[in-house]
Amino acid sequence: MIPRYTRPEMAAIWSPETRFRIWFEIEAHAADAMAELGIIPKAAAAEIRAKGENATFDVARIEAIEREVQHDVVAFLTHLAEIVGPQARFLHQGMTSSDVLDTCLNVQLVRAADLLIADVDTLNAALKRRAFEHKFTPTIGRSHGIHAEPTTFGLKLAYAYAEFERGKARLKAARSEVATCAISGAVGTFAQVDPRVEAHVAKKMGLSVEPISTQIIPRDRHAMYFATLGVVAASIERLATEIRHLQRSEVLEAEEHFSAGQKGSSAMPHKRNPVLSENLVGLARVVRAYVAPALENVALWHERDISHSSVERMIAPDATVTLDFALARLAGIIDKLIVYPDNMRKNLDRLGGLIHSQRVLLALTQKGVAREDAYAIVQRNAMKAWRGEGDFPALLKADAELRRHLSEQELAAHFDLDFHFAHVDTIFRRVFSSRA
Repeated sequence: MIPRYTRPEMAAIWSPETRFRIWFEIEAHAADAMAELGIIPKAAAAEIRAKGENATFDVARIEAIEREVQHDVVAFLTHLAEIVGPQARFLHQGMTSSDVLDTCLNVQLVRAADLLIADVDTLNAALKRRAFEHKFTPTIGRSHGIHAEPTTFGLKLAYAYAEFERGKARLKAARSEVATCAISGAVGTFAQVDPRVEAHVAKKMGLSVEPISTQIIPRDRHAMYFATLGVVAASIERLATEIRHLQRSEVLEAEEHFSAGQKGSSAMPHKRNPVLSENLVGLARVVRAYVAPALENVALWHERDISHSSVERMIAPDATVTLDFALARLAGIIDKLIVYPDNMRKNLDRLGGLIHSQRVLLALTQKGVAREDAYAIVQRNAMKAWRGEGDFPALLKADAELRRHLSEQELAAHFDLDFHFAHVDTIFRRVFSSRA
């Protein structure tokens, strides 16, 4: 995590103070359950909770102990014992470090997912508003980067809205995937800790019990979580790339907001660059890069090893913090995106009507012309217009073979821009599930 791409609420989830507080909650809930089961004295559990809840855990002190003992959970428990006193001997009964570490990690990932889901909602609120604003704003659709047929800018934004709605559903599934708790002891057999302790801790921490753990929670769960973050990041990149293309000087159909006092270049005062969108493309690469190590964490030795641990200490905060920042930045871009309908119309007309070639082709087939013949008639005129040898409608009108099948009035009817937008309302209803 670096401050430049970090928002405070997400960063707080990964702070040492938060981590140690969660560790204490796990230990305290486990002690409560053990006290109810008669495993430890109820007075001990009560004292652990009372003293721990009111304590401020000294991060520096824990780190100092860890430098000596070379074990983070032992260091924490030693510090907690300094706070609790003699009753601390009843802490961590039958538990292993992974019970604390894995359950804590999953709590953090769940909290991070909640923020990411809220981020998507904020982004989609902006996308929906701008989509309806430009529902019928005509623009050219492109395939292979080449003018294809007309669409609307609202449909472009509605497409993104639907994509991020799918992303939100995936994030919810990923949240559910990692929302498990393991308090099963060494190698996961519950030999030293009653399964009812796990059930109690899981309920208190807002998690489900892990059906079977092997001292660690299975890492396929985490692989799915980080893969989902990678997919959402890919969606961010797709939309950011679209904005970058639309902001090119030769296109200029939309551009990022350029604030008062902003400078686009140290050398060229005229520059207005899509720097935010470019930034998002870079951040998306980073988030996706964390998917591979998460997948590699699935295969561990026997019941456990800790080769996954160093990976997760890095990728869990970095991936969630980066994606949180990227979603918020994209929402801001969409909210303030400058749209140029006049430029969109100019680009629509740039090829002199060639974008209506399919309508003419289909009209000829409806008149009985074989598709291959109809295609040849339209294409030969289209290629002349493409090379600048004439106006496409005029070339068609002058084509004797075509005129045997289509009158001038019939031909002109197939250059109506509004024809392409007859089903925009239908698409909007499908996407937004409400009266469009």
